Amino acid sequence: MKTIRVINGPNLNMLGIREPDIYGKTDYKALCELIEKHAKELGVKVEIMQSNHEGDLVDWIQEAFNTIDGIVINPGAYTHTSVAILDAAKAVGVPMVEVHISDVSAREDFRQVSYIRAACQKTISGHGINGYLEAMDFLCKGE
Repeated sequence: MKTIRVINGPNLNMLGIREPDIYGKTDYKALCELIEKHAKELGVKVEIMQSNHEGDLVDWIQEAFNTIDGIVINPGAYTHTSVAILDAAKAVGVPMVEVHISDVSAREDFRQVSYIRAACQKTISGHGINGYLEAMDFLCKGE
């Protein structure tokens, strides 16, 4: 059975509260439930993690080496700042999809930079929380 790790960065735990006009009204618990339901439908195991701390994200990526089949990552604000997360992703070589709930290409200039993108097979942006499901589908198809 495939195992997919879903890694969420800072402020994702505030879904439904933080700028609902941008990120929607679905809270983090409901997002996790949606991901778990979709994993069952796909017949895969899923591990969902969230932290506001950069080092946790690095650790979770490193722990995926030789144990996880794919990673869905929404690094939050670390998307635009973290070479450490990029380096961890490049080191482990696990297939990875970058997800953003909002359409970052239509937002502030600083959001146009994504360090993690260089280690990802695909980026899904602006599809709301369904982007997580699309990322899981992509990883399961091995495209």
